[in-house]
Amino acid sequence: MWYAIISEDVENSLEKRKNARPMHVERLQDLANAGKLLTAGPHPAIDSEDPGEAGFTGSLIIAEFDSLEDAQTWADADPYIDAGVYKQVTIKPFKKVLP
Repeated sequence: MWYAIISEDVENSLEKRKNARPMHVERLQDLANAGKLLTAGPHPAIDSEDPGEAGFTGSLIIAEFDSLEDAQTWADADPYIDAGVYKQVTIKPFKKVLP
């Protein structure tokens, strides 16, 4: 089943994000290579593709896991957790309807 991993950043997370991003993206690429990643990306803090120093307010990952527990385990091991980027992570089952 698909799961939405909805993360909310701490204030002023940009430097923490930059430092942990390579490891974070590597894990996402592993999901993509396995055919289990629908989409992933950050939420810019301003209405811009490149928010610059305004940074980001969180992230959305939609990926396939065998269970909610597996999705939670995967999310708990995100390098952004260890780096202190996220203050809250919510995981919900997701039903893809379109396209």
